[in-house]
Amino acid sequence: MVAVAFALGMSMVACSNDVTLSELMQPAATDDQSHTHSQQTTSSQPTTRTTQADQTDTHSQQTTSSQPTTQTTNDDQSHDHLEEVSGTYLGEYEISDSVFGTNTTVTVSNDVRTITTNALPDHETGVFPNSGNPNTISAQSATYRYTTDPVYTGIAQEAHVPGVAVNGVKFEPGTAESVSCATGETYRVEGLQETFDLGMDFNNAHVQPTGAYHYHGLSHLLAETHRDSTRELVHVGFAADGHLMYISTTADYTSSYQLSTTLRAGTSCQVSLGPGRGPDIAVGGTIPDGTYTSDWEYVEGSGDLDECNGISISGAYVYVITDEFPYISRCLKGEFTEIRQMGPGEGGPQAGDSANGGQNGPQNGQPNLAIAAAQLGVAEDDLRAALGPPPPNLTSAASDLGVSVQALQNALDASRQ
Repeated sequence: MVAVAFALGMSMVACSNDVTLSELMQPAATDDQSHTHSQQTTSSQPTTRTTQADQTDTHSQQTTSSQPTTQTTNDDQSHDHLEEVSGTYLGEYEISDSVFGTNTTVTVSNDVRTITTNALPDHETGVFPNSGNPNTISAQSATYRYTTDPVYTGIAQEAHVPGVAVNGVKFEPGTAESVSCATGETYRVEGLQETFDLGMDFNNAHVQPTGAYHYHGLSHLLAETHRDSTRELVHVGFAADGHLMYISTTADYTSSYQLSTTLRAGTSCQVSLGPGRGPDIAVGGTIPDGTYTSDWEYVEGSGDLDECNGISISGAYVYVITDEFPYISRCLKGEFTEIRQMGPGEGGPQAGDSANGGQNGPQNGQPNLAIAAAQLGVAEDDLRAALGPPPPNLTSAASDLGVSVQALQNALDASRQ
């Protein structure tokens, strides 16, 4: 069970808007008829939140809290379990936090929500760089444009960046690290697992080579920071298809994914960079334990949520972030185009997440080390040895090879197949 307490003070000043929750979510798209909870659908006025630093402590804040105006309507009083779906951030708002450096501005016009952000979280993070992640959090320049009038299709479509949190930090649950076998099998490494150290912090998040901090799973601090009442569901983000994203404070919504019981296959398997490009690892005959994405399989009806971690609540389709795989939606069931206006150094819409490299390459492309080595003027064996096991530490590898980190990254990206 997730017990989330509202502990972080916020100064919130109401702004005017006329956007309601019903205008933001597609009705009558119920995927799980067995989930019989009823809800109060709440549309709160959008807010401007400005946090000032306490001069005596860099992580404390001066707070004066005024709650936004809230209108509440009961959709269905006949059900025996009452829940509420809130929308504190439905309209225009701004988050300016001098403690953590967050600057996020959201505007709504002509059925489009525009999120302009430096992508710095408005809560505590782990220490970066760390042993599994050599990158430093840095401000980004990112703009996301999502519809406020989502169209539910019921067709699951893969999404590499399925959405963005209300604070401007992106959700990116997949990784670029993989294990490839000579017999043809490829296993995508999960961000949240115990076999490979990808440097995740207590928010289930880490940092890409560009400095972009991003969530791979449920962040309790994200929920605490943006919880404005005792409601079970906390509105924490916007999906790329326009539907809303929530965290349940009671873990009342369960995933429908289970670990496979089929033993893994594959021989002569090597990590991260493809066949012949990394150290050996045993895969064939091993038991699925969640290390790889393919260890999990969707079993319809085994939980409350569908294959995209979504559910219809009072006629509105929403996504729920869970402590169980897939943690954050890997697919979306509304109409969307995964395109994002990006600042310098950001990867494209199909870019895969990597703690140490590969951010700017195609999702499925693997670098050709022979080509990359030739570009760098080093021996292929030396390049392979410098990169080592996953996740490759580009800073250390560049130092061993006597080249710059940027030159190494560019060579790897240019060689991707």
